[in-house]
Amino acid sequence: MLDALEVSNGIVAEFRRGTFVLAVLSRLESPQYGYSLLQILEDKEFPIDANTLYPLLRRLDKQGLLTSEWNTDEARPRKYYVLSPLGREVYENLKKEWAALAAQIQKILEV
Repeated sequence: MLDALEVSNGIVAEFRRGTFVLAVLSRLESPQYGYSLLQILEDKEFPIDANTLYPLLRRLDKQGLLTSEWNTDEARPRKYYVLSPLGREVYENLKKEWAALAAQIQKILEV
């Protein structure tokens, strides 16, 4: 039988999965490659697994929210991602929705 901590951890994982897109878009105003993005998010205390991040970056790129470009100037080629104009617009919309949702939840929790 599950205990409260196990159930809570599962729900927290669901919360986090729902915020990955917003977190990633928030860090791509300037070009980043996957590993640098992992480090930035971890520094902001929002760790994301590489096995989650890389498919997410490919999906956002395919959806047109990001543009990507390979940099082969260094010893290791790196694919850099940055917000596209559509991605910037979607990011701004998501920020507004997040703020509204957070305010609504806060009101519910205060009761």
